[in-house]
Amino acid sequence: MQFLGFIIRPKIVSFARFKKVITCGILENTFLPQGKRGFFVSRKFIYQSISVMAETIKNTMLSDRILNMTESATLKMTQLARDLRAQGNDVISLSIGEPDFDTPQHIKDAAIKALNDGWTKYTPVPGLPVLREAISQKFERENGLEYAPSQIVVSNGAKQSISNIAQAMLNPGDEVIIFTPYWVSYSDIVKLAGGVVIPVQAGIEQDFKVTPDQVQNAITDKTKLVLFSSPCNPTGSVYTKEELNGIAAVLAPHEHIYIISDEIYEHINFTDAHCSIGAFPSVKDRTITVNGFSKGFAMTGWRLGYMGAPPAIAKACAKHQGQVTSGATAFGQVAGAYALKSDLGPTEAMKAAFEKRKHVVIELLQQIPGFKVNNPKGAFYIFPDISNYFGKSDGTTTINNADDFSMYILNTAFVSIVSGSAFGDDNCFRLSYAASEEQLREAIGRIHEAVSRLH
Repeated sequence: MQFLGFIIRPKIVSFARFKKVITCGILENTFLPQGKRGFFVSRKFIYQSISVMAETIKNTMLSDRILNMTESATLKMTQLARDLRAQGNDVISLSIGEPDFDTPQHIKDAAIKALNDGWTKYTPVPGLPVLREAISQKFERENGLEYAPSQIVVSNGAKQSISNIAQAMLNPGDEVIIFTPYWVSYSDIVKLAGGVVIPVQAGIEQDFKVTPDQVQNAITDKTKLVLFSSPCNPTGSVYTKEELNGIAAVLAPHEHIYIISDEIYEHINFTDAHCSIGAFPSVKDRTITVNGFSKGFAMTGWRLGYMGAPPAIAKACAKHQGQVTSGATAFGQVAGAYALKSDLGPTEAMKAAFEKRKHVVIELLQQIPGFKVNNPKGAFYIFPDISNYFGKSDGTTTINNADDFSMYILNTAFVSIVSGSAFGDDNCFRLSYAASEEQLREAIGRIHEAVSRLH
Protein backbone atom coordinates (compact mmCIF):
# COMPACT_ATOMS: atom_id res chain seq x y z
CA MET A 1 0.00 0.00 0.00
CA GLN A 2 1.31 3.44 -0.93
CA PHE A 3 0.15 6.30 1.30
CA LEU A 4 -0.43 9.42 -0.80
CA GLY A 5 -2.93 11.43 1.19
CA PHE A 6 -6.57 11.52 2.23
CA ILE A 7 -9.58 13.82 2.83
CA ILE A 8 -11.00 14.63 6.22
CA ARG A 9 -13.83 17.14 6.90
CA PRO A 10 -13.65 19.37 8.87
CA LYS A 11 -10.07 20.56 8.46
CA ILE A 12 -9.00 19.62 12.00
CA VAL A 13 -7.58 16.10 12.08
CA SER A 14 -8.25 14.31 15.35
CA PHE A 15 -5.89 11.51 16.34
CA ALA A 16 -8.79 9.17 17.08
CA ARG A 17 -10.24 9.79 13.61
CA PHE A 18 -6.83 9.43 11.98
CA LYS A 19 -6.19 6.16 13.82
CA LYS A 20 -9.55 4.86 12.60
CA VAL A 21 -8.75 5.88 9.03
CA ILE A 22 -5.38 4.12 9.19
CA THR A 23 -6.90 1.05 10.75
CA CYS A 24 -9.53 0.83 8.03
CA GLY A 25 -6.79 1.02 5.40
CA ILE A 26 -8.45 3.61 3.16
CA LEU A 27 -5.40 5.75 2.53
CA GLU A 28 -4.44 4.37 -0.84
CA ASN A 29 -4.63 6.71 -3.85
CA THR A 30 -7.05 9.20 -2.26
CA PHE A 31 -6.77 12.71 -3.68
CA LEU A 32 -8.55 16.02 -3.05
CA PRO A 33 -11.55 16.17 -5.48
CA GLN A 34 -11.91 19.26 -7.65
CA GLY A 35 -13.98 21.99 -6.02
CA LYS A 36 -14.14 20.20 -2.66
CA ARG A 37 -12.80 21.52 0.62
CA GLY A 38 -10.58 19.14 2.49
CA PHE A 39 -7.25 18.58 4.15
CA PHE A 40 -4.26 16.87 2.57
CA VAL A 41 -2.01 14.96 4.94
CA SER A 42 1.55 14.41 3.83
CA ARG A 43 3.20 11.04 3.64
CA LYS A 44 5.66 12.18 6.35
CA PHE A 45 2.81 13.05 8.72
CA ILE A 46 1.21 9.67 8.14
CA TYR A 47 4.44 7.80 8.82
CA GLN A 48 5.08 9.84 11.99
CA SER A 49 1.57 9.18 13.26
CA ILE A 50 1.91 5.48 12.61
CA SER A 51 5.18 5.56 14.57
CA VAL A 52 3.41 7.21 17.51
CA MET A 53 0.68 4.60 17.39
CA ALA A 54 3.22 1.79 17.24
CA GLU A 55 4.97 3.19 20.32
CA THR A 56 1.64 3.39 22.14
CA ILE A 57 0.82 -0.21 21.27
CA LYS A 58 4.29 -1.33 22.35
CA ASN A 59 3.92 0.39 25.72
CA THR A 60 0.70 -1.51 26.42
CA MET A 61 2.70 -4.74 26.09
CA LEU A 62 5.41 -3.76 28.58
CA SER A 63 5.24 -4.01 32.36
CA ASP A 64 4.81 -0.96 34.58
CA ARG A 65 8.12 -1.91 36.21
CA ILE A 66 10.02 -1.40 32.98
CA LEU A 67 8.06 1.66 31.86
CA ASN A 68 8.74 3.34 35.20
CA MET A 69 12.43 2.44 35.18
CA THR A 70 14.84 5.16 34.10
CA GLU A 71 17.54 4.47 31.56
CA SER A 72 21.08 4.50 32.92
CA ALA A 73 22.24 8.08 32.37
CA THR A 74 25.89 7.09 32.10
CA LEU A 75 25.17 4.57 29.37
CA LYS A 76 22.81 7.00 27.63
CA MET A 77 25.39 9.80 27.48
CA THR A 78 28.06 7.38 26.33
CA GLN A 79 25.80 6.24 23.49
CA LEU A 80 24.97 9.85 22.51
CA ALA A 81 28.70 10.53 22.34
CA ARG A 82 29.18 7.49 20.09
CA ASP A 83 26.35 8.65 17.84
CA LEU A 84 27.89 12.11 17.45
CA ARG A 85 31.28 10.57 16.78
CA ALA A 86 29.76 8.35 14.11
CA GLN A 87 28.52 11.52 12.40
CA GLY A 88 32.10 12.71 12.05
CA ASN A 89 32.39 14.89 15.17
CA ASP A 90 35.49 14.88 17.36
CA VAL A 91 33.83 13.84 20.62
CA ILE A 92 35.70 13.31 23.88
CA SER A 93 33.78 10.98 26.19
CA LEU A 94 34.24 11.59 29.91
CA SER A 95 30.95 9.97 30.84
CA ILE A 96 31.64 6.29 31.38
CA GLY A 97 32.97 4.83 34.61
CA GLU A 98 35.63 2.59 33.13
CA PRO A 99 39.42 2.58 33.63
CA ASP A 100 41.25 3.37 30.40
CA PHE A 101 43.83 0.72 31.25
CA ASP A 102 43.95 -2.84 29.96
CA THR A 103 43.56 -5.82 32.27
CA PRO A 104 47.04 -6.70 33.63
CA GLN A 105 48.74 -9.34 31.50
CA HIS A 106 49.21 -11.86 34.30
CA ILE A 107 45.42 -11.96 34.83
CA LYS A 108 44.76 -12.41 31.11
CA ASP A 109 47.35 -15.18 31.02
CA ALA A 110 45.58 -16.89 33.93
CA ALA A 111 42.29 -16.78 32.00
CA ILE A 112 43.95 -18.22 28.88
CA LYS A 113 45.46 -21.02 30.94
CA ALA A 114 42.06 -21.70 32.54
CA LEU A 115 40.50 -21.98 29.08
CA ASN A 116 43.21 -24.36 27.94
CA ASP A 117 42.76 -26.39 31.12
CA GLY A 118 39.09 -26.90 30.34
CA TRP A 119 37.36 -24.34 32.57
CA THR A 120 34.51 -23.91 30.10
CA LYS A 121 31.53 -25.52 31.87
CA TYR A 122 28.75 -24.34 34.15
CA THR A 123 29.87 -23.17 37.58
CA PRO A 124 28.20 -23.46 41.00
CA VAL A 125 25.72 -20.59 41.37
CA PRO A 126 27.52 -18.86 44.28
CA GLY A 127 30.91 -19.27 42.62
CA LEU A 128 33.81 -21.67 42.25
CA PRO A 129 35.25 -22.81 45.60
CA VAL A 130 38.72 -21.58 44.59
CA LEU A 131 37.43 -18.03 44.10
CA ARG A 132 35.16 -17.98 47.16
CA GLU A 133 38.10 -19.09 49.28
CA ALA A 134 40.32 -16.39 47.73
CA ILE A 135 37.69 -13.73 48.39
CA SER A 136 37.26 -14.86 52.00
CA GLN A 137 41.01 -14.59 52.52
CA LYS A 138 41.14 -11.19 50.76
CA PHE A 139 38.37 -9.82 53.02
CA GLU A 140 40.26 -10.91 56.14
CA ARG A 141 43.71 -9.89 54.91
CA GLU A 142 42.90 -6.48 53.44
CA ASN A 143 39.69 -5.36 55.15
CA GLY A 144 39.53 -7.05 58.55
CA LEU A 145 36.24 -8.70 57.55
CA GLU A 146 35.17 -12.18 58.61
CA TYR A 147 33.20 -13.92 55.88
CA ALA A 148 33.53 -17.68 55.49
CA PRO A 149 33.61 -19.00 51.90
CA SER A 150 30.01 -20.14 52.40
CA GLN A 151 29.06 -16.47 52.93
CA ILE A 152 30.51 -15.39 49.57
CA VAL A 153 28.37 -15.11 46.43
CA VAL A 154 30.10 -14.42 43.12
CA SER A 155 27.99 -12.62 40.49
CA ASN A 156 28.16 -11.22 36.98
CA GLY A 157 29.41 -7.86 38.22
CA ALA A 158 28.91 -5.98 41.49
CA LYS A 159 25.74 -4.47 40.05
CA GLN A 160 24.15 -7.91 40.05
CA SER A 161 25.31 -8.42 43.63
CA ILE A 162 23.41 -5.31 44.72
CA SER A 163 20.38 -6.32 42.69
CA ASN A 164 20.43 -9.79 44.26
CA ILE A 165 20.43 -8.25 47.72
CA ALA A 166 17.51 -5.95 46.94
CA GLN A 167 15.45 -8.76 45.44
CA ALA A 168 16.28 -11.10 48.32
CA MET A 169 15.59 -8.66 51.16
CA LEU A 170 13.03 -6.02 50.18
CA ASN A 171 9.27 -6.24 50.47
CA PRO A 172 6.97 -3.58 49.00
CA GLY A 173 7.17 -0.44 51.14
CA ASP A 174 10.50 -1.25 52.82
CA GLU A 175 12.65 1.86 53.02
CA VAL A 176 16.26 2.06 51.87
CA ILE A 177 18.39 4.97 53.06
CA ILE A 178 20.77 5.91 50.24
CA PHE A 179 23.63 8.33 50.83
CA THR A 180 23.24 10.98 48.14
CA PRO A 181 24.82 11.65 45.64
CA TYR A 182 24.62 7.97 44.79
CA TRP A 183 25.60 5.63 41.98
CA VAL A 184 23.11 5.94 39.17
CA SER A 185 21.64 2.42 39.44
CA TYR A 186 20.97 2.30 43.19
CA SER A 187 17.60 4.03 43.02
CA ASP A 188 16.11 1.89 40.26
CA ILE A 189 17.45 -1.34 41.74
CA VAL A 190 15.61 -0.51 44.97
CA LYS A 191 12.41 0.53 43.22
CA LEU A 192 12.41 -2.56 41.00
CA ALA A 193 12.43 -4.68 44.17
CA GLY A 194 9.47 -2.74 45.59
CA GLY A 195 11.51 -0.66 48.00
CA VAL A 196 11.18 3.04 48.77
CA VAL A 197 14.24 5.24 48.30
CA ILE A 198 15.03 7.60 51.18
CA PRO A 199 17.82 9.89 49.94
CA VAL A 200 20.04 11.52 52.54
CA GLN A 201 21.67 14.47 50.84
CA ALA A 202 25.16 15.88 51.28
CA GLY A 203 26.34 18.77 49.13
CA ILE A 204 29.78 19.92 48.13
CA GLU A 205 30.08 21.98 51.33
CA GLN A 206 30.09 18.62 53.21
CA ASP A 207 32.48 17.04 50.73
CA PHE A 208 29.41 15.03 49.63
CA LYS A 209 29.51 12.95 52.86
CA VAL A 210 26.48 12.54 55.12
CA THR A 211 26.73 12.88 58.88
CA PRO A 212 25.60 10.44 61.58
CA ASP A 213 22.88 12.90 62.62
CA GLN A 214 21.47 12.92 59.08
CA VAL A 215 21.36 9.13 59.08
CA GLN A 216 19.66 9.08 62.47
CA ASN A 217 16.99 11.52 61.31
CA ALA A 218 16.18 9.36 58.26
CA ILE A 219 15.55 6.14 60.19
CA THR A 220 11.96 4.93 60.59
CA ASP A 221 10.28 1.67 61.55
CA LYS A 222 10.18 0.85 57.82
CA THR A 223 13.92 1.23 57.26
CA LYS A 224 15.37 -2.06 56.04
CA LEU A 225 18.68 -1.15 54.38
CA VAL A 226 21.33 1.56 54.27
CA LEU A 227 23.21 1.70 50.97
CA PHE A 228 26.33 3.68 50.09
CA SER A 229 29.68 3.49 48.33
CA SER A 230 33.12 4.50 49.57
CA PRO A 231 35.08 5.56 47.61
CA CYS A 232 31.97 7.05 46.11
CA ASN A 233 30.68 7.07 42.57
CA PRO A 234 29.97 9.86 41.45
CA THR A 235 31.79 12.15 43.89
CA GLY A 236 35.04 10.34 44.66
CA SER A 237 34.49 11.05 48.35
CA VAL A 238 35.95 8.58 50.84
CA TYR A 239 34.56 8.05 54.34
CA THR A 240 37.25 8.01 57.01
CA LYS A 241 37.43 5.43 59.78
CA GLU A 242 36.11 8.00 62.25
CA GLU A 243 33.19 8.94 59.99
CA LEU A 244 32.22 5.32 59.44
CA ASN A 245 32.50 4.62 63.15
CA GLY A 246 30.01 7.44 63.80
CA ILE A 247 27.55 6.01 61.25
CA ALA A 248 27.99 2.50 62.67
CA ALA A 249 27.24 3.82 66.18
CA VAL A 250 23.94 5.26 64.93
CA LEU A 251 22.91 2.05 63.15
CA ALA A 252 24.07 -0.43 65.82
CA PRO A 253 20.96 -0.17 68.07
CA HIS A 254 18.59 -0.67 65.12
CA GLU A 255 18.71 -4.43 64.73
CA HIS A 256 16.19 -4.41 61.87
CA ILE A 257 18.54 -2.38 59.62
CA TYR A 258 21.20 -3.95 57.42
CA ILE A 259 24.05 -2.14 55.63
CA ILE A 260 25.17 -2.56 52.02
CA SER A 261 28.71 -1.24 51.69
CA ASP A 262 29.71 -0.91 48.04
CA GLU A 263 33.51 -0.94 47.95
CA ILE A 264 34.11 -1.51 44.24
CA TYR A 265 36.55 1.46 44.13
CA GLU A 266 38.53 0.22 47.13
CA HIS A 267 41.86 0.10 45.29
CA ILE A 268 41.49 3.57 43.79
CA ASN A 269 41.80 5.30 47.13
CA PHE A 270 44.22 8.18 47.59
CA THR A 271 44.01 8.22 51.41
CA ASP A 272 46.33 6.32 53.74
CA ALA A 273 44.03 3.32 54.05
CA HIS A 274 40.65 1.98 52.98
CA CYS A 275 38.15 1.33 55.76
CA SER A 276 35.21 -1.10 55.64
CA ILE A 277 32.23 -0.39 57.88
CA GLY A 278 31.76 -4.15 58.33
CA ALA A 279 34.98 -4.22 60.35
CA PHE A 280 33.24 -2.49 63.27
CA PRO A 281 32.05 -5.17 65.73
CA SER A 282 28.78 -3.35 66.43
CA VAL A 283 27.51 -3.83 62.86
CA LYS A 284 29.64 -6.61 61.38
CA ASP A 285 26.84 -9.18 61.56
CA ARG A 286 24.48 -6.86 59.66
CA THR A 287 26.85 -5.64 56.96
CA ILE A 288 26.87 -6.90 53.38
CA THR A 289 30.12 -5.95 51.65
CA VAL A 290 30.05 -5.68 47.85
CA ASN A 291 33.18 -5.59 45.71
CA GLY A 292 34.47 -6.78 42.37
CA PHE A 293 37.21 -6.72 39.77
CA SER A 294 36.03 -4.03 37.34
CA LYS A 295 37.77 -0.96 38.74
CA GLY A 296 40.81 -2.03 40.74
CA PHE A 297 41.87 -4.63 38.17
CA ALA A 298 40.57 -2.91 35.01
CA MET A 299 38.29 -5.87 34.29
CA THR A 300 35.04 -4.12 33.40
CA GLY A 301 34.25 -6.41 30.48
CA TRP A 302 34.81 -9.57 32.51
CA ARG A 303 31.62 -8.98 34.54
CA LEU A 304 32.85 -10.39 37.82
CA GLY A 305 31.68 -9.11 41.19
CA TYR A 306 31.10 -10.56 44.63
CA MET A 307 29.60 -10.01 48.04
CA GLY A 308 30.14 -11.20 51.58
CA ALA A 309 26.97 -11.41 53.66
CA PRO A 310 25.35 -12.98 56.72
CA PRO A 311 24.68 -16.67 55.96
CA ALA A 312 20.92 -16.41 55.42
CA ILE A 313 21.30 -13.45 53.06
CA ALA A 314 24.10 -15.10 51.08
CA LYS A 315 21.94 -18.21 50.67
CA ALA A 316 18.94 -16.12 49.57
CA CYS A 317 21.02 -14.17 47.03
CA ALA A 318 22.37 -17.40 45.55
CA LYS A 319 18.80 -18.71 45.33
CA HIS A 320 17.71 -15.61 43.39
CA GLN A 321 20.76 -15.65 41.12
CA GLY A 322 20.14 -19.31 40.38
CA GLN A 323 16.85 -18.40 38.73
CA VAL A 324 18.26 -15.43 36.79
CA THR A 325 21.79 -16.02 35.48
CA SER A 326 23.26 -18.92 37.47
CA GLY A 327 27.03 -18.77 37.99
CA ALA A 328 29.57 -16.40 36.52
CA THR A 329 31.97 -17.50 33.76
CA ALA A 330 34.27 -20.35 34.78
CA PHE A 331 37.58 -19.20 33.30
CA GLY A 332 36.91 -15.64 34.53
CA GLN A 333 36.51 -16.90 38.08
CA VAL A 334 39.75 -18.85 37.92
CA ALA A 335 41.54 -15.71 36.70
CA GLY A 336 39.83 -13.66 39.43
CA ALA A 337 41.14 -15.98 42.12
CA TYR A 338 44.63 -15.62 40.66
CA ALA A 339 44.27 -11.82 40.62
CA LEU A 340 43.38 -11.69 44.32
CA LYS A 341 46.45 -13.73 45.22
CA SER A 342 48.85 -11.85 42.94
CA ASP A 343 50.95 -8.74 43.27
CA LEU A 344 48.97 -5.47 43.18
CA GLY A 345 51.75 -3.60 41.38
CA PRO A 346 49.70 -2.88 38.22
CA THR A 347 46.79 -1.70 40.38
CA GLU A 348 49.05 0.64 42.34
CA ALA A 349 50.50 2.04 39.10
CA MET A 350 47.01 2.67 37.77
CA LYS A 351 46.02 4.41 41.01
CA ALA A 352 49.09 6.66 40.82
CA ALA A 353 48.20 7.65 37.25
CA PHE A 354 44.64 8.47 38.29
CA GLU A 355 45.83 10.62 41.17
CA LYS A 356 48.15 12.58 38.89
CA ARG A 357 45.30 13.21 36.46
CA LYS A 358 43.03 14.24 39.29
CA HIS A 359 45.33 17.10 40.25
CA VAL A 360 45.51 18.25 36.63
CA VAL A 361 41.72 18.19 36.25
CA ILE A 362 41.06 20.02 39.50
CA GLU A 363 43.54 22.76 38.59
CA LEU A 364 41.90 23.26 35.19
CA LEU A 365 38.33 23.18 36.49
CA GLN A 366 39.12 25.70 39.22
CA GLN A 367 40.08 28.17 36.51
CA ILE A 368 36.52 28.17 35.13
CA PRO A 369 34.51 31.01 36.72
CA GLY A 370 31.45 29.83 38.63
CA PHE A 371 32.59 26.23 39.07
CA LYS A 372 32.74 24.87 42.64
CA VAL A 373 35.24 22.03 42.83
CA ASN A 374 36.28 19.90 45.80
CA ASN A 375 39.22 17.52 46.15
CA PRO A 376 37.95 13.93 46.08
CA LYS A 377 40.03 11.26 47.75
CA GLY A 378 39.20 8.27 45.57
CA ALA A 379 37.68 6.75 42.42
CA PHE A 380 38.28 8.65 39.14
CA TYR A 381 35.55 11.29 39.13
CA ILE A 382 35.12 15.00 39.78
CA PHE A 383 31.64 16.27 40.65
CA PRO A 384 31.66 20.06 40.16
CA ASP A 385 28.76 22.23 41.32
CA ILE A 386 27.71 24.38 38.33
CA SER A 387 24.51 25.90 39.78
CA ASN A 388 25.96 29.38 39.20
CA TYR A 389 25.17 28.88 35.51
CA PHE A 390 21.48 28.16 35.99
CA GLY A 391 19.37 30.79 34.26
CA LYS A 392 22.17 31.76 31.88
CA SER A 393 22.04 31.46 28.10
CA ASP A 394 24.24 31.65 25.03
CA GLY A 395 21.37 33.25 23.12
CA THR A 396 20.08 29.92 21.88
CA THR A 397 20.15 27.54 24.84
CA THR A 398 19.13 28.44 28.38
CA ILE A 399 20.63 26.43 31.24
CA ASN A 400 17.93 25.66 33.79
CA ASN A 401 19.47 22.60 35.43
CA ALA A 402 22.30 20.09 35.24
CA ASP A 403 20.56 18.16 32.46
CA ASP A 404 20.53 21.27 30.28
CA PHE A 405 24.17 21.96 31.13
CA SER A 406 25.32 18.45 30.21
CA MET A 407 23.49 18.48 26.88
CA TYR A 408 24.78 21.98 26.12
CA ILE A 409 28.36 20.81 26.68
CA LEU A 410 27.82 17.72 24.54
CA ASN A 411 26.23 19.60 21.63
CA THR A 412 28.52 22.64 21.63
CA ALA A 413 31.85 21.42 23.01
CA PHE A 414 31.51 17.77 21.93
CA VAL A 415 32.44 16.60 25.41
CA SER A 416 30.32 13.90 27.03
CA ILE A 417 29.67 14.30 30.77
CA VAL A 418 26.79 13.09 32.96
CA SER A 419 24.19 15.27 34.65
CA GLY A 420 24.15 15.17 38.43
CA SER A 421 20.40 14.62 38.41
CA ALA A 422 21.05 10.97 37.57
CA PHE A 423 23.00 10.73 40.82
CA GLY A 424 20.49 12.60 42.96
CA ASP A 425 22.11 16.07 42.82
CA ASP A 426 20.85 18.45 40.15
CA ASN A 427 23.47 21.11 40.96
CA CYS A 428 26.39 19.10 39.63
CA PHE A 429 27.76 17.02 36.78
CA ARG A 430 30.09 14.04 36.82
CA LEU A 431 33.32 14.05 34.87
CA SER A 432 35.41 10.90 34.61
CA TYR A 433 39.15 11.42 34.35
CA ALA A 434 39.69 7.88 33.08
CA ALA A 435 41.24 9.34 29.94
CA SER A 436 44.65 10.53 28.80
CA GLU A 437 45.99 13.82 30.15
CA GLU A 438 45.97 15.19 26.61
CA GLN A 439 42.27 14.38 26.21
CA LEU A 440 41.45 15.81 29.63
CA ARG A 441 43.19 19.11 28.90
CA GLU A 442 41.47 19.39 25.53
CA ALA A 443 38.05 18.50 26.96
CA ILE A 444 38.21 20.95 29.85
CA GLY A 445 39.46 23.65 27.50
CA ARG A 446 36.38 23.09 25.36
CA ILE A 447 34.13 23.20 28.41
CA HIS A 448 35.76 26.46 29.53
CA GLU A 449 35.20 28.01 26.12
CA ALA A 450 31.59 26.81 25.96
CA VAL A 451 30.59 28.21 29.35
CA SER A 452 32.27 31.54 28.55
CA ARG A 453 29.39 32.10 26.09
CA LEU A 454 26.77 31.79 28.84
CA HIS A 455 25.54 35.10 30.20
